Amino acid sequence: MSDTEKRAVVLASGGMDSATAAYVAAEAGYELYLLHTSYGQETEGKEYECARRLADEIDAADFLRVETGHLAAIGNSSLTDDEMAVEDADLDSEEVPTSYVPFRNANLLAMATSYAEANDCEAVFIGAHSEDFSGYPDCRPAFFEAFQQVVDTGTKDDTDIEIRAPFVEWSKTDIAERGTDLGVPYEHTWSCYRAEAPACGTCDACAFRLQAFRNVGVRDPIEYEERPEYAD
Repeated sequence: MSDTEKRAVVLASGGMDSATAAYVAAEAGYELYLLHTSYGQETEGKEYECARRLADEIDAADFLRVETGHLAAIGNSSLTDDEMAVEDADLDSEEVPTSYVPFRNANLLAMATSYAEANDCEAVFIGAHSEDFSGYPDCRPAFFEAFQQVVDTGTKDDTDIEIRAPFVEWSKTDIAERGTDLGVPYEHTWSCYRAEAPACGTCDACAFRLQAFRNVGVRDPIEYEERPEYAD
């Protein structure tokens, strides 16, 4: 790789948003370093499989999987705590859902920034979007703006890493439309909070995903246990 090529870290969860972010970053000319984190979530095996497949599909320069247990040990999220049930979808709710992992994105972005600085990357991409921050406080534009200040302050003087959340003002439908245009292999992505195969179809993540594909007139290519009315 020449010194003139751009490099970026992409937080690759295995889901459709991060996969689309990776394709957006690739289209922008970045050589990609994919970071995947397993932190005790219910579907971590499937998510890792999908993130690993994305790295192959997009010909990433590097793929790093980091396994952490602290978010599961801290608990208080239905994604990591067996004592908490994953709720059925409520697309109109403005409450913070039980699937919120306390301050998760700060943890992930901190690791991504370390990975980026170590590899002379110029940007960190995260796939958060507007329908996330209606429920997740660490997906809000103000959070990313504040974290940018942390990165600028806490890295070497000659380090310049931009936190990029390209979908922060977008809906899930916007992402599905953009990704379809880019040829993102959505059949190799996973969103379900509950199950590794088939997807449940009724948790928040499945609901927003199915609704997005319906809105763009494309059938979601993964298998579901059921496809409720928002997927018709």
